[in-house]
Amino acid sequence: MWRAAFLILAAGLSVSMARPHLKPLSSEMVNYINKMNSTWKAGHNFHNVDYSYIKRLCGTMLKGPKLPIMVQHAGDMKLPDEFDSRVNWPNCPTLKEIRDQGSCGSCWAFGAAEAISDRVCIHSNGKVTVEISSEDLLTCCDSCGMGCNGGYPSAAWNFWTEEGLVSGGLYDSHIGCRPYTIAPCEHHVNGSRPPCSGEGGDTPDCVSRCEAGYTPGYKEDKHYGKTSYNVEASEKQIQAEIFKNGPVEGAFTVYEDFVLYKSGVYQHMTGSALGGHAIKVLGWGVEDKVPYWLCANSWNIDWGDNGFFKILRGSDHCGIESEIVAGIPK
Repeated sequence: MWRAAFLILAAGLSVSMARPHLKPLSSEMVNYINKMNSTWKAGHNFHNVDYSYIKRLCGTMLKGPKLPIMVQHAGDMKLPDEFDSRVNWPNCPTLKEIRDQGSCGSCWAFGAAEAISDRVCIHSNGKVTVEISSEDLLTCCDSCGMGCNGGYPSAAWNFWTEEGLVSGGLYDSHIGCRPYTIAPCEHHVNGSRPPCSGEGGDTPDCVSRCEAGYTPGYKEDKHYGKTSYNVEASEKQIQAEIFKNGPVEGAFTVYEDFVLYKSGVYQHMTGSALGGHAIKVLGWGVEDKVPYWLCANSWNIDWGDNGFFKILRGSDHCGIESEIVAGIPK
């Protein structure tokens, strides 16, 4: 009996030794990942920030209520090996944009507002270019969840079809009806932005008016969706949806190592789960024989690969293929 218990303990120790417990955001974790010679490279995206701030960024509640599932007839669709929405629809400037959610768990609203902005342009053949307001969605959608403390992507797209969303650019941009009011914070030690803290204030109020000097009025500025839906958790279905209609919103479990992503195709290597996070998925490809999804994050351009990242495609890695939401503009 003692021998069996010892063998179980030894086996457990060997597993824990194989995956050391590394301090989040530490140089030790960066070095460990890079020495593993995986499909991606790690580095420091955040210097001198609270761990609570990083956890707050992951504001998506996974496995929430779902919309009806849309199935694309992908059988007769010739899907390319690589696809990048930015290249395919060059007349739509929002495809290239990286936003910053600041110290607020509003990623669920950002992923939706970004993909909706892109789709409004794509489905108007480039005639309508608008930055859909993540502020309007974050602050006015009561059914979406808890504002800066997390929300459901499916509910965000449903809100667009039922209530509509006004325009609104980045913080302090004075673009559109309701620009974002939460300041970006400083990922680096010496910079002009305020420090990143986990304190993040309350969710801003829902204001049914545009900022001073903007016309038309709030109600007249609304953009609506015709339909919103979840996409089947299938690689081909997600590809067909992006190829046909433009970027989608996705969500996945973020682990501590993802925060250190710099380049390559992300696969979880080490660290604990931080929470659910929503992003925009805008394409796919293959890098060094590794299939990936191309995604836009909302942690400013000084995170990752100028704000973008690639994540392993085809095996529902970290749940990336299970939470895809989209819709068609009116």
